[in-house]
Amino acid sequence: MTARVLVGMSIREANAADELGAAAKAADARLAFLQVAGPALSTVLTELADAGAGRIELVGVALGRLAPGHSWLRRVAGHWWRERGAGAPEVVVAARLVGPDVAVPGALASALETVRPISGTEAPVTSAAWEEVPGYRRHLLVCRGPRCSARGAEETWGALAAGLSQRDLGDDDVLMTATGCMFPCNQAPVVAVQPDDVWYGGIGPGHADEIIDSHLVAGEPVEGTRIR
Repeated sequence: MTARVLVGMSIREANAADELGAAAKAADARLAFLQVAGPALSTVLTELADAGAGRIELVGVALGRLAPGHSWLRRVAGHWWRERGAGAPEVVVAARLVGPDVAVPGALASALETVRPISGTEAPVTSAAWEEVPGYRRHLLVCRGPRCSARGAEETWGALAAGLSQRDLGDDDVLMTATGCMFPCNQAPVVAVQPDDVWYGGIGPGHADEIIDSHLVAGEPVEGTRIR
């Protein structure tokens, strides 16, 4: 038995779970996620293997920018394959990610025209570089819940990430994290800065530079968009 799995790569795809679920169903495939949402890829791989699948085909999907690289799909699949051990089914990964055309008939089949097998030699999911909590000065939390996402949080995230990168501010300066719903949904998109306990509402891409320069760099919260 051959099984196919459509794999959402980032929180953007998690927020589009209904759309991806419909695309997976139309292609007679299962849906899994690399992060944030469920079912996790490892869970679906185990269920398919337990059900007798001899070959599992994985197709990653990224609907926007800033999704993890394609190598992460292979890394997670390789970890599962090694952990499964003897009797693990053949697992292959489409050589390219599918984008917004995921719902187009034949998109998954087209992506699977070129595949790479999982061999168990893929990079591990652990590294010496990931042992310690980053020594960040501030933690920037960007809500990517359903309401914030519907009101432009993806663009807000992109502008903040780009602004931090342009200023060479890494995780040891500002640790930036996407979150689920942070609750003051009427103020979407919501951004919070810890440990300052400062919350901002209605944050679009145009607010990114001021928040970075005034608050994250100079330590002065921006009052105009502050909600706490």
